[in-house]
Amino acid sequence: MHGISKSFPGVKALQDVEFHLDAGEVLVLVGENGAGKSTLMKILSGIYQRDAGTITIDGREVDITGPTQAQELGISIIHQEMNLMPDLTVAQNIYLGREPRRGPMLDEKALNQRAAALLEELSIQLDPRTKVSTLTVAAQQMVEIAKALSFDARVLIMDEPTSALTDTEVETLFGLIDSLRDKGTGIIYISHRMEELRRLADRVTVLRDGQYIGSLEREEIDVPTIIEMMVGRTIDTGSKPEPFDASDREVVLKVEGLSTRSLLKDVGFELRRGEILGFAGLMGAGRTETARAIIGADRSSAGTVEVHGRPVRIRQPADAVRQGIGYLSEDRKGLGLMLEQSVTANTVSASLGGFSNLFGVMNDRRAKRTAQKHAEELRTKTPSVEQEVKLLSGGNQQKVVIAKWLVRDCDVLIFDEPTRGIDVGAKEEIYRLLQALAADGKSIIVISSELPEVLRLSHRIVVMANGRIAGELSSEEATQNSIMDLATRFDAAEGAAA
Repeated sequence: MHGISKSFPGVKALQDVEFHLDAGEVLVLVGENGAGKSTLMKILSGIYQRDAGTITIDGREVDITGPTQAQELGISIIHQEMNLMPDLTVAQNIYLGREPRRGPMLDEKALNQRAAALLEELSIQLDPRTKVSTLTVAAQQMVEIAKALSFDARVLIMDEPTSALTDTEVETLFGLIDSLRDKGTGIIYISHRMEELRRLADRVTVLRDGQYIGSLEREEIDVPTIIEMMVGRTIDTGSKPEPFDASDREVVLKVEGLSTRSLLKDVGFELRRGEILGFAGLMGAGRTETARAIIGADRSSAGTVEVHGRPVRIRQPADAVRQGIGYLSEDRKGLGLMLEQSVTANTVSASLGGFSNLFGVMNDRRAKRTAQKHAEELRTKTPSVEQEVKLLSGGNQQKVVIAKWLVRDCDVLIFDEPTRGIDVGAKEEIYRLLQALAADGKSIIVISSELPEVLRLSHRIVVMANGRIAGELSSEEATQNSIMDLATRFDAAEGAAA
């Protein structure tokens, strides 16, 4: 790709970008949110049309006008945000539009056999007849991977493919990438996780603010250098929070005996004013389920919740909001945003009563001022607060969700995977924001699959396994090893007992 440029209304997404990929190479593409990574890949895969520049495959210039043509050229993409049909089966999603037929009728048996063979080849343990809507987010991600690989791609683009996978599934994927590389497939891997870069990259290419910054060969790869290339500054990623004295702090949220029929068993903890409480554990341990049960999104079968020392009855998320509890979901697009609405509309969506008069008429000017203020404080990259949220990068969409709950001014904020899909520079901004909120007296729960993130933020860490609390660690005693020891030891004990 040579001299690639692309503009959207009010935004220059790419400016004269250079990019190349060799056969049998894993190229890791990195950059801050809004750097242009996904836009460049959408041009290569035919989703967007370039404004300028050329694309050459095997020495021949091509004009990719749509996804179908890209697939015919051997280019396949796994998007960061999943694009599956929830009411279709695994097999139907993988081979959508390419189903085997017997005359005019769909050959369901042949379809399932073909999908089963592909899933077995990829070591993905899924029944091809299962409806996608019943799968976990991690399982749906594996379906996306199988779908992309079903095209026998020569160029495979992976945009944050491990964001919802367990460690075991990640290793399965990495093994698959190694196999594809050995077969000569060129792989473009977009990731914000530095440990994945070390494991996979033959070469790293860095974009910043829509421009090509440079590339490093494997022997030149140095994480601090890459981070500095990405953000144009040096970032300290290893610090821990200051010791937290909870002895004289009010208990803002108290949970006792919280249980659900499906997973949670006797979960209990306290959250104090100005504290950041981290929740860690393996995938499926019950971290998100605990948050959803607290806010009434999932029905609890037992347990009590107290806010400021007073028992409260929370049957639905609206009840939680009225009690001063805000929840930032791990699924920002499905549950956190109105994608077709503006930054302003999303920012004030949890606080509409404060922006309208007695007759329900909205004060648009005040709402816009509020949205602008939070966009500036969070450094949200948007040409205007009237921009539709769907046109923002993933990290900037996440900032809009955070702004929504800041406007609501909740006493308790539950952040579920607050930096999923966000680059290292933006992560530090979010971390500083959470620490500032805690310093101002907000009480925060952080649920994260990234142990460095939990360690970086948390005054205390609750470790979960199999729907139970396996243990609790202070920031001083917590390490990645001590957290994993609790999570896996308790998990193994449960399995032995069962």
